Amino acid sequence: MPRKREITTVTQDYEQAAREQGFGAVCGVDEAGRGPLAGPVVAAAVILPEGCVIDGLNDSKKLTEKRREALYDEICGKALAYAIASVDHTVIDEINILQATYQAMTQAIAGLSLPADFALIDGNRAPMLDIPCQCIVGGDAKSASIAAASILAKVTRDRYMVEMDAKYPVYGFAGHKGYGTKAHTEAILAHGPSPIHRMTFLKKLYDKHPEARP
Repeated sequence: MPRKREITTVTQDYEQAAREQGFGAVCGVDEAGRGPLAGPVVAAAVILPEGCVIDGLNDSKKLTEKRREALYDEICGKALAYAIASVDHTVIDEINILQATYQAMTQAIAGLSLPADFALIDGNRAPMLDIPCQCIVGGDAKSASIAAASILAKVTRDRYMVEMDAKYPVYGFAGHKGYGTKAHTEAILAHGPSPIHRMTFLKKLYDKHPEARP
């Protein structure tokens, strides 16, 4: 018989280490949507209660869509505080995706109903914050609060892209969520960009296909 795939639950070891340094409200922060050709970048910040266990909590990319949706509701129900922020495609084109990601993260942290005094941030770089922070590479598979943030950010962004699919059906947003799949790039070349495409992200595509440039 094939072995059932196990989904591990990440721990609060990083959160606990911060608490032992005297911090009281430790938030995890992650984003979704840095790579797609269309739509916003979304960030979430989550503060989990000490000792909170959410079965199956893990990096959102390792979970099925159905599991992410179920965990989304459980995270929102159990978190001491959470906030979600998005920065749209027009701002991404104006200030670049890195700065837009930082902006979304900063807004998410600022939006917490319980102010955080320490942030755990997925990745190796962080925005300028008013509170101390720690960057954790692969943090969405190591820190419970970062994993929770990754799920809130991804589910929120995916839901938005499904809404945009109904509005702009020729691009197939519900399937690829704006990422540069073959079908997606072919749709852009055939129909031109939609109002939610990131034009700075389409430069290479149009450099290869100048005849299709709008």
